[in-house]
This record gives sequence, structure tokens and C-alpha cells, in this order.
Amino acid sequence: MMNEWWREAVVYQIYPRSFADGNGDGLGDFAGALDRLPYLAELGVDAVWFSPFYRSPFLDGGYDVADYCDVDPRFGALADFDAFVAAAAAHEIRVLVDIVPNHCSSAHPAFQAALEAGPGSPEREMFIFRDQPNNWQSIFGGSAWTQVPDGQWYLHLFDSSQPDWNWANPAVPALFEKVLRFWLDRGVAGLRIDVAHALYKDPLLPDVADPKPSDRPSPWFHRSELAEHYRSWRAILDSYPADVFPGRRTAVGEFWGDELVHLAPYFAPGGIPQTFNFFLMAAAWDAAALRETITGSLALSAGSDVVAPWVIGNHDVTRPATRYGSVERARAAALMLLALPGSAYVYQGEELGLPEVLDLPDAAREDPVFLRSGGARLGRDGCRIPLPWSGTAAPYGFTTGTETWLPQPDGWGPLTASAQESDPDSTLNLYRSAIRLRPPGQDFAWLSLGDDVLAFERGFTCVVNMGTSAVRLPPYDEIVLASGPVESDLLPPDTAVWLR
Repeated sequence: MMNEWWREAVVYQIYPRSFADGNGDGLGDFAGALDRLPYLAELGVDAVWFSPFYRSPFLDGGYDVADYCDVDPRFGALADFDAFVAAAAAHEIRVLVDIVPNHCSSAHPAFQAALEAGPGSPEREMFIFRDQPNNWQSIFGGSAWTQVPDGQWYLHLFDSSQPDWNWANPAVPALFEKVLRFWLDRGVAGLRIDVAHALYKDPLLPDVADPKPSDRPSPWFHRSELAEHYRSWRAILDSYPADVFPGRRTAVGEFWGDELVHLAPYFAPGGIPQTFNFFLMAAAWDAAALRETITGSLALSAGSDVVAPWVIGNHDVTRPATRYGSVERARAAALMLLALPGSAYVYQGEELGLPEVLDLPDAAREDPVFLRSGGARLGRDGCRIPLPWSGTAAPYGFTTGTETWLPQPDGWGPLTASAQESDPDSTLNLYRSAIRLRPPGQDFAWLSLGDDVLAFERGFTCVVNMGTSAVRLPPYDEIVLASGPVESDLLPPDTAVWLR
């Protein structure tokens, strides 16, 4: 149904710098994405989500926003964004944009004005300045406070180039309402909300017994003010017409938690329509762990108008082919993902079975996680390598130039989209088939086929063998799709199958 298309949508995440380059400078852009729209249409996705493309110094991959209402010249101009939205609509593909409300760039005009205005000024009240820091730690490492020349300190849960907004100041919600409407008025179908469990901070800014960053409720995460805040954003989304393309507007929140129960408040009626289910992504390659995660996630959304889309990868985590230990497991996980009821998000390159690039030269790395930890943490650059489109050597058709902004590894020739197009057994064609064949509806029932087997019924039977030996399949009439070779009624290890 168009009105709530997002309930069963497959959404493809585009990390703009690494998707496709249209002008030969080695950096992805909207011109390149426009050229690759037929690829996305052939893949069969319902929507694309663009990670930030706004004006930014790019000290944290664009999540340090200097202007929320303009396209960074690296990617083109607003007219190029509009052209992509219009062309995507012709393919019935919707567009989601990434909103970064917890923090901005230290280059943002509002923060520069705060530095200029000095202590006690209205400009400083847009952010969180204090005369003395507390013991809070940055998610990226080190203190969450940086001192400015006049002696005050400002809060940044992430990099020092990303000062946190003061959401207790009514001017901040008002600013972001204008940002949301700016993009919704341009025809976007929805929003992805970065660090959605942050925003509000305990006004007393207390020291904490354990300042080590985590996603548990704290003076800076999962504050009670968030529920009312997101009801106000839901009202904005619902104010747009639902009876014409792109249908009812949506939003999906990046809510992390240490336990599933930490996400429960966001499933109260009237919240934003979608809450990412990252517990599936965090679970090990273990049938019991995944079964527990799926059961808990379905229970959270039962009876709610908020749903939890499934995801096994994104721009912040190690790619599935490496995290699970093999491309065979990643392919099996893809069939599990796309068999589950509801919406699924696919990060660019998962459909090609790309591995994490672990051996980037230190000099090439840009992630502040790597830089702030002095190299102790590799960071996220390895899952952000520009996509390989064609050819047998870098730059693999990504650019007409000779270099890419992050270096691509040798040996990716067989993984290019072009190489996989003509191979019926490729990971690309597995994703195409799975997206085309995934069943509609919300029905779901577990099957018991052994401790190392994840199996469920929903219009067809999905069986995933996570053990070390072959398992016997239940009776079936036909194999709809398989992630690897299947002989007769035995399912090999690290293989998934859809049966009818």
C-alpha cells in the first residue's frame, strides 16, 4: 500500500562518497548516483537512503554538518539532488535523507556565532557550554569536552569538531523543524535520524560512576524527553499528503541500546514510524542468539504503529562477509534478512558480497575513531571503500579518473557489478532474486529443526544451517531460492534456503 509503503520496503543505503563518481574526481556524487539509477531499479529496491551530503568539512564523513539545507559542492548542487529525486520517482524509488540532530560541525555558523558572542549569550545557549567539564567521555575516545579560548568548555559526544546542540533551548527544535520541512517539501519520502537516542542531556550534567561510553540509558542517552519530541516529528511527517507518491512520509531512528528493553519507549503509539533493529546486526553467527533477537524484536513491535526494520550492515560496522567469517555466511544471512517480515535495509556493497578492507594504509584513513584512538581502533573506513563497478583493476569503473578517495584493494575484479551481472550464482543475482521473491505480509512462525538451525514459516519456509554439518530439510515441493548448492534434502553448513 502506497500510504505506508515503508512497512515492507527494501531500502538501499548510499554512502555518497563511495557509491559512484560522475565527474572523475574520485569522489562519489549525485551525477554518479543518477547514472546508476537503472542498477538500483534492477536490484528492485523501494527506496534509497543517502548518508549526509550537506555542506561539511568532512572531518567525520559528513556527519559534521555545516549547512543542513544545502548540498556540499563535492556532490553537486541542490538541482542535482532534485534531479535524482525526480528520476528516482520515475522508477518508483523513494529517497530518504540523513538528519543529524544531536550535533553539527564546529564550522556551522551558529557555533561560530557562539564562539564570537561569549559566555552567557543567547548564541552560546544554542550549544552546551560550561565553566567546568564533567567526566563524560566521547564515543570516539577521550574527553567529551573541549575548552575554548575564553575558558569555557563545550560538550561533544563525538569528535571535538561536532559540538552538541542544546535541545533544552526551544530555538533548536524550531531550527530543525525548518530543516525537516525543507527536505520534505523537496519530495523526500522520509528521514533517517542519526544518533536518535541522544539529543537531550541531563541539565545538571552530573559526573557518572562509569563514564565509559555505552548505549545504556544515561544522562546523555535515552532521556524521557525524547518520546514527546519524536511525537512532534511524527506530526510533521503526517502533515504531508499520503495519497500521492511517495505516499505517507516516514522516519527511521538510529536507536542503539545495550538491551532490547532500552528501545521499548520508542514503540509507544505516535512515535516515529521506524526504529532500527541493530540487535540482529550485532548478534553472532549463532542460531540461538539470532532466534532470541528476532523473537524479542517482533515482540517489541507487536501491536504498535512503530516497526523495527531489519539490517545486517551499514557504514558504521564491519561488513557481513568479514564479520560473519565468510561470504557464504553473508549470503545465507541475506536470505534470512530478506525473508523476515517487514522492512529491510541493505548497505551498498552487501549485494556484491564485499569484504571489509582491513589493511588500509594509516595515512589513507580518515575516520576520527582511528585518529582519536591513536590507531588503537581501526575505525570505519574499511566498510566505506568506493564500490567496484567494472574492470579488473582499481578504480574498477567507479571513476573516470585514476584514483579514489579511499584506495580500493587488488583482487576485486570478480566482485564488480559487471562481473556479477552475467553469473546466475553471483551474490548480486541472489539479492535481486530475493528482493523480487520476498513474501508480503506479517505472518511468522518458528520451526524447530535443531539447535544449529534457524527456521521459520511465512508464506514459504526459510531454513538457515548455522552448524558444522549438513541437516535434513523438512518436506517441500520446490526450492524457491538458495544461498549455495543444495543436494536433495540435505542443507550444507552456512547455507540458507527458501522452500515452498
